[in-house]
Amino acid sequence: MACYKPYDYGQMKLVPVSFAQQILPGTFEYTLNELIDNVFDLSVFDAQYCNDEVGAPAYDPAILLKIILFAYSKGVTSSREIAQLCRDNVVFMALTADSAPHFTTIADFISRQQDEIVSIFRDVLLVCDEQGLIGKQMFAVDGVKLPSNASKEWSGTRADFKKKAVKLEQALQKLLDRHRQVDA
Repeated sequence: MACYKPYDYGQMKLVPVSFAQQILPGTFEYTLNELIDNVFDLSVFDAQYCNDEVGAPAYDPAILLKIILFAYSKGVTSSREIAQLCRDNVVFMALTADSAPHFTTIADFISRQQDEIVSIFRDVLLVCDEQGLIGKQMFAVDGVKLPSNASKEWSGTRADFKKKAVKLEQALQKLLDRHRQVDA
């Protein structure tokens, strides 16, 4: 009779984690992280925070944007669930640099910054779609880059691009509305 080494999925192991190494190149979360940190101008959020002289430091809007959009990509639209993922999931921990915002912070950010969030999310999704990181039927990540035919007949016109942007905005608006309903 065969003899196998025993294993137990219920066991725990303490492992030092480098958050920078958890966000792998070629994935949606990597692209999201790069776009939010290095490409998009997030100064539109600065006017909402008047705590430079008094008050506690706020969570960086970049952190909140990353975890909310990444949660949406996984089908999560509840602030409580997003906050829980920030405590339990290594990729969410990496995106927040282990800062784990409270669910009320996430819900407040969604309700106060909806217009700004939709425009940033639309731009992120357009870039990720161009890179092939988003499926057509389901918001999913596969991280595989394949060669494509970039002829004019297949690439679309500026009007097609604008239609795609409008569709993405509408879809994001529905996600944000569902998020607020779940939080309520």
